[in-house]
Amino acid sequence: MALKNKYVVFAVIGLAAASGAAWWLQSPSKASRPDAAALQAKSAPQGGGKPVMVEATAVRQMALRDDAEAVGSLRSRRSVVLRPEISGRITQLNFRDGQRVRKGQLLVQLDDQLPRAQVQQSRAELSIARANHKRNQELVAQGFISQRSVDESAANLEVAEAKLALSEATAQRLRILAPFDGIAGIRGVNVGDYLKDGADIVNVEDLDAVYVDFRLPERLQDKVKPGQLARVAFDALPGVQYSAVVQAINPQIDADGRSIAVRGCIDNRRLQLRPGMFARVTAVFGERADARVIPEEAIVPDGTAPYVLRIVPGKEEGSKIAKRTPVRLGARTPGFVEVVEGLAAGDVVVTAGQQRLQRDGLAVRVVELGQSAGDAKAAAAPTPTPPASAADTAAAVPAAAFATVVATSTRAASAAASPQPGLPDARAANPCQGAAEPAVPPGPTRAARGARSS
Repeated sequence: MALKNKYVVFAVIGLAAASGAAWWLQSPSKASRPDAAALQAKSAPQGGGKPVMVEATAVRQMALRDDAEAVGSLRSRRSVVLRPEISGRITQLNFRDGQRVRKGQLLVQLDDQLPRAQVQQSRAELSIARANHKRNQELVAQGFISQRSVDESAANLEVAEAKLALSEATAQRLRILAPFDGIAGIRGVNVGDYLKDGADIVNVEDLDAVYVDFRLPERLQDKVKPGQLARVAFDALPGVQYSAVVQAINPQIDADGRSIAVRGCIDNRRLQLRPGMFARVTAVFGERADARVIPEEAIVPDGTAPYVLRIVPGKEEGSKIAKRTPVRLGARTPGFVEVVEGLAAGDVVVTAGQQRLQRDGLAVRVVELGQSAGDAKAAAAPTPTPPASAADTAAAVPAAAFATVVATSTRAASAAASPQPGLPDARAANPCQGAAEPAVPPGPTRAARGARSS
């Protein structure tokens, strides 16, 4: 039995030895492995392995406008609610609802019978005090009275003058005047109503120019400057676009929204805009005719350091490899993004297939070189042409007026061609020029009268 087991063990050992020898003979030798690897590397193209199929396009130059979009609302350039400073009964209302009023025009007169009587009394007392003081001056010169009497009469004269000034001021406050040129709102009072001091009478709005208030991200604080242009459109006025000029920038940044408040001025002498309207604003920071742009799909995000895969020649003749190139981006336009640094005009970048290029320097084969889909759409889109009415408006307003309305409707064009009754002449000076709160003289200016006569 022991001899039989011994034979079985020898048989198993022999079978294992035969299997090991067969495996050793079939595997390549260690000496031949380096030669095979070298041969494979020599036959492979630059970058290693089979070339990766990619789509690419060249960096192009185009006119690019650097702008930012925002939403805002309109407000009057000047707005006031008229309120009496002294209680009284209304005796005159010298305006109609919605009427254009002039600075200094009497709008509301309160009952001033008692104040006028007080003014007459004060004038009589002043006349007596002035006569007494003059007589005392003559008497003291002759030595009939003392200097003390002259001093008392002089004091009485000053008191009488003060009483007259007080009574005249009280009577004047019963006359409510227009503080500036504007349009009166809808009044809520009538002749005969008794008003307490501080009660609302009517609002007056200066609508020759309106302000558009909007906010921009804090990263744009260095770009926005006073005097820059902004395009403004309104949902309530489809097809009509206005141009605003930036007048003021809030020096403080909103800590909650991380935004900066900006105010622009719009020429509104045609009175098409109203305070409170919703506005869509496009702030224009500049325009470059030779900006280097690439399709958006060529950008590979990598945290705060985006990059592109630039195609460059490989070591082998005719071969191409993809090289990772960091870029600094600038302004954006639909389908394209500006490259400020990192690429030159004519460089070729990968637009599709970046996910298959896991390592830098891999061999690639371009299957499409030319316009991307977004580029083709942009090229096929018709170039917008300015409407004819814009030229009419530009001719009606001086060339230095940056906030000229861009009228894109026939109705706006006809309105700009000739003055309308009750509306200011569009050929006069632009209300958005000069100071933010210009002093407007009553009545038409000399320039406006000359424009009307022509």
